[in-house]
Amino acid sequence: MVLSAALALFLVTGCASLPGEVPRPASHALHDTRTTALGQIVQALAPTGRDAAGQSGVLALVDGLEAFAVRMALAGAAERSIDIQTYIWSNDSTGNLMFEQMRRVADRGVRVRLLLDDNTTGGLDATLALLAAHPGIEVRLFNPFANRPMRLVDWLSDFDRVNRRMHNKTFIVDNQAAIVGGRNIGNAYFSAEQDLSFEDADLLAVGDAVPQISASFDRFWNSPLAFPVAAVLPAAVQPDPAGFDAEIQRILQSPEAAAYRDALARSDMLKGLATREVPLEWTTVQLMVDEPETVLRAPEVTEGHMFPALQAVLGAAQSSLDIVSAYFVPGEAGAAALSALARRGVRVRVLTNSLAATDVAAAHVGYARHREALLRAGVRLFELKPAYSAAPPRRLPRVSGSQASLHAKTFGMDGRQVFVGSFNLDPRSATLNTEVGLLVHSPAFAKQLSAVLDQVAPDFAYEVRLSETGALQWMAGPDEALTVEPQANTLRRLLVRILSRLSIDWML
Repeated sequence: MVLSAALALFLVTGCASLPGEVPRPASHALHDTRTTALGQIVQALAPTGRDAAGQSGVLALVDGLEAFAVRMALAGAAERSIDIQTYIWSNDSTGNLMFEQMRRVADRGVRVRLLLDDNTTGGLDATLALLAAHPGIEVRLFNPFANRPMRLVDWLSDFDRVNRRMHNKTFIVDNQAAIVGGRNIGNAYFSAEQDLSFEDADLLAVGDAVPQISASFDRFWNSPLAFPVAAVLPAAVQPDPAGFDAEIQRILQSPEAAAYRDALARSDMLKGLATREVPLEWTTVQLMVDEPETVLRAPEVTEGHMFPALQAVLGAAQSSLDIVSAYFVPGEAGAAALSALARRGVRVRVLTNSLAATDVAAAHVGYARHREALLRAGVRLFELKPAYSAAPPRRLPRVSGSQASLHAKTFGMDGRQVFVGSFNLDPRSATLNTEVGLLVHSPAFAKQLSAVLDQVAPDFAYEVRLSETGALQWMAGPDEALTVEPQANTLRRLLVRILSRLSIDWML
């Protein structure tokens, strides 16, 4: 019935198309920023000597509140530029507070460039128009929808194009400090959501990696796929500064936001950086990123994709491979590769979402069909429990009844290297979306990741095993084995059963 109505609407309304030639002035990262406050802090922190050449300082951001606090603090300290690239920017409290922060810093002369994938910008058109009207803020949409009021028309008429998305997440200030990782902009990613909170991970980077991250941002920003927002918004969309200001005041006056702002005010990240109290690790960091043009090529074309290089790193593991992936869809080839590693003695462990914890049931289908084969090969599988928060005490207390869901994408190899980024081990990340991440040579980070699976996993995840008869079982404790997907309701199990009959792995 819904499909019939959509098709009827499509026939009546026709199909809008994206504008052809649009003004798209090229711009690039600013490189004369060493004298900014951030630049001076970074220079003071940087190690000296020949061994320091080409190194970057990195810090893991695991706690959601801290991840938001660092972004707000870095933005507040900006003197020259802020560049933000993200897949999702939610129309919620933290999303709007971040928008307001961008407007505030632009008021004092900071150049702001916001590059958003257009897949989830529904409801944001008026806000984006307001920001773009500011002389210090530019907003571009990556691979935008032509039929903005009825995006379903684009999905029906132009599926091959709109199915390809920019999944990158970067946050760059003064070309001196950058954050790369799994977090989008929104309450669920910063521990401010009452119903759902994502367990996620980012890396704060300074030093050699930052200009590389900025160069990647520039390639996407200047791509023909990035449209100035004014070129695609309907003429009826007008900035509403009064409405936006009222919404900001409503957020600031709410009890939840007050508690969150108080917690942010206690964050001393910038002070810690300036006084060398923040434990940056200086090491070799490699940027891994897709080229924006990959979304114009057939999925089977590997040119410009980061996956072959990442695949080589993972496949070269000699002793251990730890995978944390929210949407783990290995496919036949990936499952075979991981099984081969395990059979030759590499300890392979995977932490992903349980059926009850995942926010994308279809992705669980693409994972579940390979569970038995992976377990038979010796791969250990852990599935996140939906009601557990592994967060440190600094995080605001989670509202009773809220759900935890894994969103991190982190891989550790041989106790020496760790990858943190936006890349899920799934076909969508490998061939359809664009992604970004940092490969860090860090035994300390690798040890921390290994410790999560060594010591903490039994508390916050079910380990999936095969019983003596070869049936799947979920270990809820040392001697407590469950024989059905734990904590998942009947409707969700039925949905997965239906989806498992469809050949949809290629688009997960």
